Amino acid sequence: MSVLAPPRAIARSHWFNQPPGLAVLFLTQMWEIFSYYGMRTLLVYYMTKQLLFGQQHASLVYGVYVATFYFTPIVGGVISDRWLGRKRAVIIGAAIMSVGHFLMASESLLYFALAAIALGNGLFLPSLPSQIDDLYAKDDPRRGSAYNFYYVGINVGGLLAPLVCGTLGELYGWHWGFGAAGIGMLLGLVIYVLGARWLPPERPRARELAPATRMPRDAMRKRILALLGIGLCVMVFRGAYEQSGNTIALWADVGLDRAAGAFTIPMTWFQALNPLLVIFLTPLLVMRWTRQAGRGQEPSPAKKMATGAFVVACAFAMLACVDAGAGGHAHWSWLAGFFLLFTIGELFILPIGLGLFARLAPAGYAATTMAAWYFASFGGNLLAGALGTLWSVMGHAAFFGAMAAVAALAGALLGLLDAPVLRAEADNRVPA
Repeated sequence: MSVLAPPRAIARSHWFNQPPGLAVLFLTQMWEIFSYYGMRTLLVYYMTKQLLFGQQHASLVYGVYVATFYFTPIVGGVISDRWLGRKRAVIIGAAIMSVGHFLMASESLLYFALAAIALGNGLFLPSLPSQIDDLYAKDDPRRGSAYNFYYVGINVGGLLAPLVCGTLGELYGWHWGFGAAGIGMLLGLVIYVLGARWLPPERPRARELAPATRMPRDAMRKRILALLGIGLCVMVFRGAYEQSGNTIALWADVGLDRAAGAFTIPMTWFQALNPLLVIFLTPLLVMRWTRQAGRGQEPSPAKKMATGAFVVACAFAMLACVDAGAGGHAHWSWLAGFFLLFTIGELFILPIGLGLFARLAPAGYAATTMAAWYFASFGGNLLAGALGTLWSVMGHAAFFGAMAAVAALAGALLGLLDAPVLRAEADNRVPA
């Protein structure tokens, strides 16, 4: 059986020199991320200020929720690949998440609402991006940049979320912010349903593949080991990375001088810096990597990811020095500088890893393999939640220094995986 070809309409049509199906997936994911980050931006503040949870309790709830958000895709990916198919999984998952966001309006239903969002996300998250690769032929030169464009869509939603949901929640009431997140999820669902004709057909299930098209055992082993190693490194990295929505948010509230003249910058606005920088920096990095590729000098995926982890380590090390010298009253520009370095590092690691998992997915297991990428986020968020409990028992400077060490460890481990990943990618380019 040959590689699944995209529909004729998709192959002929372009959206910014990309298939229009990418725009559908881009906008669907954008609104899903708007809803997720809109709720997440408010969650720690809501628990500590409205529900009066202690910091350690709130940090654990935050960490467990975000980790569960990335654990349920493991089950959802299997259900999608074996039974539902990716399109139905996206629609059902988006509907369940919409209900969960609106349930956040009730304080007594907090845990039930979080569970509903995580459950719906289990079907949605692996099934949506796993459709991107099927929009392109194997030799399509646009295929490599597709996930960078998709990642911009993710961050447009992440940019709007704190500005809309954060501002509504902080100034007018938490439930207004949560309601806006629910409306965003419904918009994503409507866009996906209306744009279904531009999406690729369902892939055949693994059990439906002819024996001749199944991957040789040795090639499968190389892929699994390479992806397992990358996933474990990303898990360590996220222990530090996910502090941006947890302890970094708390530092913006208590350790930062947010005055800009007579105006005090709302603490939730700083969460918009990261996605804003992703939108502006992504084209610059893609152009740089394209020029390097033309000269045959583009770094390998694992080297890019290792570089990203080390840059994030530098960002946390900078905060450690700033907090130690500022005595708990650092100027807000230091946090802006942190997010600049943090975002550069992120762009070297997260979209690169996402695309790597998509390219190396065995036939019939697209959603399951994508779910494995998000499983690394599950473990990383559990680690981040546990590390976040140290915030109230360590000095802030010492905590930031520890996060720099965690990110640097991930970078060192990723550097060791360069050769195995290159071998797995080389096998992937050989036709079955």
